Amino acid sequence: MKLGSLKTIHADGELVVVSRDLSRVTTASDICPTFRQAIESWKEFSPRLQARADELEKGTAHYQAYDETKMMSALPRTWLFADGSSFIYHVKLVRQARKAPLPETLTTVPLMYQGECSRFLDPLENIPQRDFAFGTDFEGEVGVITDFVPMGTTPEDALKKIRLVVLINDVSLRGLIPEELAQGFGFFQSKPASSLSPLALTLDEFGTAWKNGRLHLPLEVKYNGNLFGNADAGAMHFHFGQLIAHASRTRDLAAGSLIGSGTVSNEDHSKGSSCLAEKRMIETIEQGSPKTPFMKEGDSIEITMKSEKGENLFGRIFQKVVKVP
Repeated sequence: MKLGSLKTIHADGELVVVSRDLSRVTTASDICPTFRQAIESWKEFSPRLQARADELEKGTAHYQAYDETKMMSALPRTWLFADGSSFIYHVKLVRQARKAPLPETLTTVPLMYQGECSRFLDPLENIPQRDFAFGTDFEGEVGVITDFVPMGTTPEDALKKIRLVVLINDVSLRGLIPEELAQGFGFFQSKPASSLSPLALTLDEFGTAWKNGRLHLPLEVKYNGNLFGNADAGAMHFHFGQLIAHASRTRDLAAGSLIGSGTVSNEDHSKGSSCLAEKRMIETIEQGSPKTPFMKEGDSIEITMKSEKGENLFGRIFQKVVKVP
């Protein structure tokens, strides 16, 4: 099933179910008021939500036309956003770009940071930027939303805790990253609010594309209306079970925790990129210097994913950069 959050005056919005073809939406607030509450009591609410989704597909549920402008990020806010970096080629490129050495544990221990989660930007909301010297960048990712995960969960058991999947635009300020990391304390100012796709999908929606803890579909990224990347999201070195296990090594993860894959990246340059930093590094390698600037006012980013049949799975993230005081 496909779940989302309709805009209301409440910070968590209203829980809704959306049809597979993205044409119809029906409320589920009579079952559970919000997405966050539903995931926190998933065992109780998921059968009733699935029944509502089935009714919507059959045309027996009351519905309205789906309107993407009324949607928030599927999970508008949560307790934890832990973003991994499971595409090794991306790590190599961005480390090379800032002349940083590769970690000795690159292929054995996932990289991960804790991101902003108190409010995700709406999927059509502008990306605010104060100073364009900060180097505004987008990062197209896949993320999973978990049930409660006990501390010390194994990667195999962690896979059983995945409840839904979303797309993520992990906004990064590249100009601030080196100085923050040089202080030895990690990302903070360089990682502002991200956005999620308007829809979150249960694993059964992907058929054979979901296997081995990875979503084996291309992530389509368009920059200023032009195709920028179409990289295979299934090319993760660490699968989502390993990322969840890493995040839960020393703590419980609350139900509703969001675990990101990191920027989708393939070694095959013909598939393009999912962020500007990677594109700039490839240009440096191939042409001697970067040619593509970071985002400026008015630039737009669109992130979608299609099924093996060509169906839009998650709706779309479409954002423009705007300058704010």
